[in-house]
Amino acid sequence: MPGQSSPDVPFGVMLSAMVTPFKADGSLDLDGAQTLATHLVDNLSHDGLVINGTTGESPTKTDEEDVAVLRAVIEAVGDRATIVAGVGTNDTAHSVGAARAAAAAGAHGLMAVTPYYNRPPQAGLIAHFYAIADATELPLLTYDIPKRTGTAIETETFVRIAEHPRIVANKDAKGDLDAAQWVMARTDLAWYSGDDELHLPLFAIGAVGMISVVGHLVGDRLAQMAAAVRAGDMTQARKINNALLPVYRGIFRTQGAITTKAALNELGMPSGPVRLPLVDATPEQLTQLCRDLAEGGVAGFSA
Repeated sequence: MPGQSSPDVPFGVMLSAMVTPFKADGSLDLDGAQTLATHLVDNLSHDGLVINGTTGESPTKTDEEDVAVLRAVIEAVGDRATIVAGVGTNDTAHSVGAARAAAAAGAHGLMAVTPYYNRPPQAGLIAHFYAIADATELPLLTYDIPKRTGTAIETETFVRIAEHPRIVANKDAKGDLDAAQWVMARTDLAWYSGDDELHLPLFAIGAVGMISVVGHLVGDRLAQMAAAVRAGDMTQARKINNALLPVYRGIFRTQGAITTKAALNELGMPSGPVRLPLVDATPEQLTQLCRDLAEGGVAGFSA
């Protein structure tokens, strides 16, 4: 698999959940997607990219658009970065179909979020993730984010799903460090931080990588922080993390795709508008975002 991957770090260390660039009329900007992916991999130290995740506005894209973006990104950087396709929905059959389509398009791995809105029991989560994992030969990353889905993956459920040979990792956006360390102690799942503000604490208790939003802007610095942790230099890791606090704050003052696209547009990178029900950043929000990013030392922004 491309990127800095290994059996213990199956998708690489530094990944971002990439935004989906749109043209001014809201249609896909596939050339822009390739340009942005190339920038993240070649200039901002990304080992991989998650395509068609939440930050990629997957809820407002068609299946055909998802495959088109995935193919474009694989063509641009798939030889040197791990490309993970988001395939999770709240319909297992739909997710299975998306997994098969992603595999056919050449994805290196899959990510499936906990089914949202219908709030399945834990037995339903196990069956759902097993069905997706059984659909292809690709490694699967589960995604636990109960603040969005309404259902958390419980520790005993992780123990069960970790028995599947193709369920190899979890993206953790639960915000529960105690639960995370219990699962890491009881399973061999590779743990990926999915919460930018908690990357460093999760690394400290055993996470191997991160799937970031702010990585669109500071992926190189996040990669340096991860390298410092691996080298045992927690003083340096804390120094980097502390310098990034204004960036975390700025990007998450409102929904992350909104602010990330606003920042990328300011930098002249392909991004474009968001799709409803998201709305583009207001002038006031953009002004504050630029201040936050300048405070965080993001290149291209000044106070």
